[in-house]
Formats: sequence, C-alpha cells, structure tokens
Amino acid sequence: MNIKNICLGALALSMVSGVAFAGILDNPDNMSPFFTDSGMKTMKPMAEFKTAFMAMPMEKQEAMKKECNDTAMSNPHAEFCQNVRMLGGSK
Repeated sequence: MNIKNICLGALALSMVSGVAFAGILDNPDNMSPFFTDSGMKTMKPMAEFKTAFMAMPMEKQEAMKKECNDTAMSNPHAEFCQNVRMLGGSK
C-alpha cells in the first residue's frame, strides 16, 4: 500500500512540477512582441526590442529578468536574454 501511495504522490508531483517549469519566457504571447516573424526565429532590432520591453508591465519585465538570470531558463533563450541583460537585467 505504501508503494502505491508513493507512486501516486510522485506522479502528482511530476504533473504539478511540469507546469511550474514553464515560465514567462516559454509563453508565446509574452515573447511574440520581440520577434519579426510568427515562428519567433528573427528577433527585432534592439531599438524595437527595447520599446516592446519597456511597454510591458513591470511585473513581466522583472519576471523576464529573473528567468534570464537563471541559467537553466536562459539557455534556450540565449539571444533574447542577452538583450534583456543589455537593458539592465543582470543582477
């Protein structure tokens, strides 16, 4: 009985944790203003990037800065995070 409970608990934890790992940088709605194409492959020039970043609510800016300072989160978004750091996002 204990093993069954442990397995169910581990399954529930993994399901909840999987959602927690998706951050603000993984949300296409948050990232699309920074790209020129719908596939989000080509980043806008720095001037347009800065305009889009500054137009965001401060909470989203801070969340992006925080995730860009987390190595695990920033690796898939290296070019984006480099621009965020140039805007004063590194701590």
